[in-house]
Amino acid sequence: MSMSNPVLVEVTRGNLVESRHRGMVVVVDGSGKTVFSLGETDAAVFPRSACKAMQALPLMETGAADAYGFGNKELALACASHSGEPEHVALAAAMLAAAGRDVSALECGEHWSFNQDTIIAQARSLKYPTQLHNNCSGKHAGFICACCHGGEETAGYVNYDHPLQREIRGVMEGLTGAALAHDNCGIDGCSIPTYAVPLKGLAHGFARMVTGNGLEPVRAKASRRLVEACMAEPFYVAGTRRACTRLMQAAPGRIFAKTGAEGVFCAAIPEQGIAIALKCEDGATRAAEAMVAATLARFFRDEPELHASLMAQANHSMRNWNGIHVGDVRVTEAFGL
Repeated sequence: MSMSNPVLVEVTRGNLVESRHRGMVVVVDGSGKTVFSLGETDAAVFPRSACKAMQALPLMETGAADAYGFGNKELALACASHSGEPEHVALAAAMLAAAGRDVSALECGEHWSFNQDTIIAQARSLKYPTQLHNNCSGKHAGFICACCHGGEETAGYVNYDHPLQREIRGVMEGLTGAALAHDNCGIDGCSIPTYAVPLKGLAHGFARMVTGNGLEPVRAKASRRLVEACMAEPFYVAGTRRACTRLMQAAPGRIFAKTGAEGVFCAAIPEQGIAIALKCEDGATRAAEAMVAATLARFFRDEPELHASLMAQANHSMRNWNGIHVGDVRVTEAFGL
């Protein structure tokens, strides 16, 4: 990554630009053709949590999800970075219980909610959070269910050499077209391997998931099912007032969106057969959220209300603690909006 990535988001205070965020964006169709791009889209990025729907494919493909009777909420939570709200925690626990396991099987670590209202409620009612409160507990519950159903040992399921992580590596290689191994592997916040892949490959992977292009029928069906579950239950993918949830609620059943740490975002518009992957170069979430809303808006120009709703998420005002308007987050002319 370098200075050749354009400034895509500006943050103002008064009449001046106070901060600038550079980034890269790519939109790809099912055949891998680039529909829109900004910046260095061949740069390798760690997708972090943005690729959770890919990591959930073994849960579907092994038949575990059906065996345990999982519906849209459970599948959405398996793809989620949730806010640790009571509904999220209860559902993750229920998923584990379906496989005869409990919180002790999780290997994601524990942390308080990232959502301010939720953490205040947690601090009042809990001595400490458990691993069920981890934003990745739904994904990990899905991992454990896949292992239990397939007769794999669950201990160490987060490790690089565990059969489940080997399977996920193969899934992600097939979708993104990138070779995954130790040299492009890091450890994610929830302790599983995360692999740096070219941004364009990441977008192509999601475009394949929503179009089925080049996928065997089992994977195409599983992919469609996971994406549809996320779109049907956006609260379980993120939570109250979270960007992923709000983006998917803007056009119910038509937009898929999933954030990742360090300024990464993936999204897709299944009806148009396209997917988006982007990264804010400095890792800022506020810029990545503006970038993904603006990119999605490009593809709904012929629907003025939806376009305006997405642009309102891309460009928004900032108020201080007294409610006084102090500045704005706004996307730049690079988006051609």
